Amino acid sequence: MSIMNKQNKVLVAMSGGVDSSIAAYLLRQEGHSCKGAMLKLFEGNQSCEKNCRTCCSLDDAEDARRVAAKLGIDFFVLNYKEVFEEKVIKRFISEYLAGRTPNPCIDCNRFIKFGELLRRLSEYECDFLATGHYARIGRQSDRYILKKAVDSTKDQSYVLYSLSQEQLAKTLFPLGALTKKEVREIARNSDFVNKDKPDSQDICFVPNGNYGEFILNSGYEPTNGQFLDTHGNILGTHNGFYNFTIGQRRGIGISSDKPIYVKSIDAKNNNVILAENHELYENKLKVFDLNLMAFDKLSSSLKCEVKIRYNSNPEPAIIEQTGADEITVTFIEPGRAITPGQIAVFYDGENVLGGGIIT
Repeated sequence: MSIMNKQNKVLVAMSGGVDSSIAAYLLRQEGHSCKGAMLKLFEGNQSCEKNCRTCCSLDDAEDARRVAAKLGIDFFVLNYKEVFEEKVIKRFISEYLAGRTPNPCIDCNRFIKFGELLRRLSEYECDFLATGHYARIGRQSDRYILKKAVDSTKDQSYVLYSLSQEQLAKTLFPLGALTKKEVREIARNSDFVNKDKPDSQDICFVPNGNYGEFILNSGYEPTNGQFLDTHGNILGTHNGFYNFTIGQRRGIGISSDKPIYVKSIDAKNNNVILAENHELYENKLKVFDLNLMAFDKLSSSLKCEVKIRYNSNPEPAIIEQTGADEITVTFIEPGRAITPGQIAVFYDGENVLGGGIIT
């Protein structure tokens, strides 16, 4: 845990899940003064069945409140529905309608959890913000460095790449040195109400995972478009390019004697380009909207590892700054299904160097 040796006042972002609950528990065990805050982000499902895998329900709020009471800390529910609608939901829709595939959980971390909450520390008379993310914070020379979690199966450093030096200085990740198994054991030994609660996995405002349906319900009026091969030949029709993402195979509905995948999306012309698997590999990508942690700017090309989606493995690559807000990534071995709108994060071993949005 990256934390001072003295007693601190900590605002803990509590979702009602086991991870944020144990983050608060560990801080209290070390003698720190804590307050719990849950974010009300949208008008979603108001209750949650036993195996619900989203967040923000009334049941989640009650679980968080009961954990806070057990720990003897104050608990607040903060309304950020308007900000979430503007910064996360609207951006999610606009990115899909531009033919890109966004990651709304990263936007939520960037604009809400580590944007809005950190700005409110003084209001709650707190020194730090703590969350239940699996990651670590270290120091390298005069800079704060984000590091991978000890539990590689739960590491969340990828979704935290956008944290600034100022934000890292005020943030704590109490779970970074623990495994998920250890966190569950602590919750069970302490008889927490959410000790066996499943992790949230779906996007909170799209609980059924049907992004196309969500976009339709937002008021968008679709028109049918065409499936094309890489030579421009028409292969069939589709009911909206926003229903597809690069690398997708299932649900295309086109018969072929070989497996075919989505290679790219032409939103302007409402076309989805299909190709065989070997055509999905590319050597280069560019990223913008950069956040660099290890340095202010790349002074020369650098060999590192690059992760291009949350569930992928980092791959060896050369990164080079090719503009004030642009880095070009050249993979040692071609990368598969590089997807505009997703995030490329640069790693040096366990350290996060930075990252940006794939163009």
